[in-house]
Amino acid sequence: MKMIKSGVAVWPLALCLSLLVLVPVFAQVGPKFQSGMEPPHLLAGPYLQNPGEDSMTVVWLTDKNTTASVEYGANGLLDQKAVAIHAGLIDANTRLHRVRLTGLKPGTPYQYRISSTEIVKFGPYSVTFGTNVTSPPAAFKTLSRQSDQVSFVVMNDLHQNLQTMQVLWGFAKVNPVDLVFFNGDSLDYLENEDQIVKFLLQPVTGLFAQSTPLMYVRGNHETRGRYARFLHDFLDTPGGEYYYSFDAGPVHFVVLDTGEDKEDSHPAYSGLNGFAGYRDGEKQWLAQEVKSRAFRSARYRVVFMHIPPFSAREGRGRSGGAQDCFEKFTPLLNRAKVDLLITAHTHHYAYLEPKPGEHDYPMVNGGGPSQEGATLIRLDADKQRLHLTVTQGDGVILHQRDYPAK
Repeated sequence: MKMIKSGVAVWPLALCLSLLVLVPVFAQVGPKFQSGMEPPHLLAGPYLQNPGEDSMTVVWLTDKNTTASVEYGANGLLDQKAVAIHAGLIDANTRLHRVRLTGLKPGTPYQYRISSTEIVKFGPYSVTFGTNVTSPPAAFKTLSRQSDQVSFVVMNDLHQNLQTMQVLWGFAKVNPVDLVFFNGDSLDYLENEDQIVKFLLQPVTGLFAQSTPLMYVRGNHETRGRYARFLHDFLDTPGGEYYYSFDAGPVHFVVLDTGEDKEDSHPAYSGLNGFAGYRDGEKQWLAQEVKSRAFRSARYRVVFMHIPPFSAREGRGRSGGAQDCFEKFTPLLNRAKVDLLITAHTHHYAYLEPKPGEHDYPMVNGGGPSQEGATLIRLDADKQRLHLTVTQGDGVILHQRDYPAK
């Protein structure tokens, strides 16, 4: 075998050739950047989700695959950085980004800014990065159970009516709020990503969701369409389900997912719905939830459902999914000493006083998608009272009520 000399060492020719092949591979390890490219663009966001005392989720969508991070901090600084990591791998080569900020302090203002760097080529031993896009700084405040006050507003059944959303937010922003709830049917159905971006994510980002968390309650229309199974990718909720609970100030919130309003066997669903069994699991969760210390010790208990278990409209009965919700959830809520149930779905505003033996709690039902029929439900809670104000789309106050602390 022919040998060649290299200094004092003698190497086989085959080994030298193999090293020459490997050198370019090892030289590529580590970040590389490709300049002169069109930067990625933000399609939606950043918008806030799943607020907590010590945490907040920031979500956004880019038009190109990127790797993403959030710079954040208190006192006007952006001195910390967070990325999304799953099983030891930092999320990368994706357009949808959800980064959870943790280790925050309760009731504290924070500033943040998102950053996304395009991934041009993602090889097994080499990644080539492109240009970067960042957002302007925004701010939020963490929740606190120790706070004496919390304010929130509720919109429902917008059905992609962006003008109604803008008008209602105009009423809401007159006084600061800590949370914004969308109580179902914000969308007509779900056909594709563009629909979610255009009629939900972009509007809420522009109006409030960069600084005020959006709390999403799924409606029956959001269970429909080929893209309905991907809606939760754009959301973040406590526990990862459409039904969940959390605390803010003196209020304990419970969000229920009522699913479809028809029976699973209805021909419109082509045999692809299984909400009866889903609600069985939700019922078991609710049974434990109303026994929890957080629920029982709260000064106020507010529950959200899209489909109401009771209707103030004459001749409107229950059937299908609505009846299933009534049978599975109402007995538990009646025993739980709920302060207020907030519902939607019928497109008609209604206020129902407690009716012992049927619903032992008051219920307010929001209006519909048109501006003249829409409602903004607002609640302001403190140590003494939970104050309800319902404003119609034309600015007329329909109802006000105080619920004293128990």
